[in-house]
Amino acid sequence: MATAIIMALVFGTIFFIVRGTVIQNLDNDLSYEAEKHLNEIEFVEDRIQFINKQEWQEREHTETQVNPVFIQLNDKHGSVMDRSPNLKQDFLIIQGKADGGHYNAELTDIPIRQVQLPILKDGQVKGYIIAAISSESAFSVISRLNEVLIISYFVIVVGLYFVSRFLAGRSMRPIQEMTRTITHITQNNLNERVSLPKNEDEIHYLSSSFNDLLERIQKAIEKEKQFTSDASHELRTPLATLRGTLEVLIRKPRSQQEYEEKILYSLEEIDRMTATLEQLLTLARLETSAGSNAKSFVPLSRLIEESLSRFENLIAEKKLKIELNVDQSETARLPHFYSNIIIDNILNNAIKYSKEGGKIVVGVDWVDGRIVCTVRDEGIGIKEDDLVNIYDSFYRSDALGHKQIPGNGLGLAIAKKCANAIQAELKINSIFGKGTKVQITF
Repeated sequence: MATAIIMALVFGTIFFIVRGTVIQNLDNDLSYEAEKHLNEIEFVEDRIQFINKQEWQEREHTETQVNPVFIQLNDKHGSVMDRSPNLKQDFLIIQGKADGGHYNAELTDIPIRQVQLPILKDGQVKGYIIAAISSESAFSVISRLNEVLIISYFVIVVGLYFVSRFLAGRSMRPIQEMTRTITHITQNNLNERVSLPKNEDEIHYLSSSFNDLLERIQKAIEKEKQFTSDASHELRTPLATLRGTLEVLIRKPRSQQEYEEKILYSLEEIDRMTATLEQLLTLARLETSAGSNAKSFVPLSRLIEESLSRFENLIAEKKLKIELNVDQSETARLPHFYSNIIIDNILNNAIKYSKEGGKIVVGVDWVDGRIVCTVRDEGIGIKEDDLVNIYDSFYRSDALGHKQIPGNGLGLAIAKKCANAIQAELKINSIFGKGTKVQITF
């Protein structure tokens, strides 16, 4: 419809421009002839007549006139005073006002273009000169142009309709294919992908972007499934232990000491399960808070001191030496909620995995306008192959090699999410058996 309307406007504009040009040229010729013959008249008493009319007649007999001009002289009352020989017995009729305007008329059923000008003598109108020229050929050209444009318009519109329909069908084919693929994709069938068109056009980029989106969704769902499986395993283990312990207790009477031992063991398992649940809840809050808790800012030194005080008993138990190089941490103010979780988890890991009597070095510095906190321990370290997986939920490097160290593999996953929330960066370097260095850039 839009193309048809635009074409109608273009064709209409062409028609009226050509029509106006043809008529304008006709009117210019007609005005020229009227002005020329206005200077070839004379007044004889009360009559108005042509000068040298006999020469005019002879010229008509010797010349071939392709488009003859008809001239007629009328007095002011409309009576015919004189006329050109080519009018023979016919007359030109005055129409409208004699103001030099051009208009269409007829002469013996032949269309003509006519103009009439006043004849002045001593400032008074004595009569009128009427000039006419055949417009049959001009209007025939205009009529033919009108027919050609109308026929061409409908032929082109119909042709464009089918061409556009064909091209649109080809262009829509990839989108239809994409739609079919989308309808077939379910949560259990995320491996299917949209086939990419051969031409690298907008549809190709759309299909490619959609495939990338499917890839991200598939990875997210697989990660969620893995997380759910790991979480279920971590919670199922202490529950199974509790059930087994309680079943053993009720099989036969026990001494008070046995009851106390089993109950204490059960409480430890409950504490372990509670800690896991709290960390899972922390992960859930980090997924949904989207930075809403990054409003309160506190000095980094305060966060480090609070975290070390929470692990004071464990530090004393393992006889660890803490070396602090945090002179610039007073001016380093960080979002309290996320930064506290990051510092807590990093220091907790450094303390847990340090060897007895080892040393932990905590430093704070400014690098290129950013706060850099470094925590270095002399613990058991991380295997190089495991470094790529340390941020995965429930992942523990060499878990069987240090079963005596409590943990569920959620600490670094939580720290990583907190770092992402405040645009911080975590960088971990480790040598297995010699220690780990964690660099946090806020």
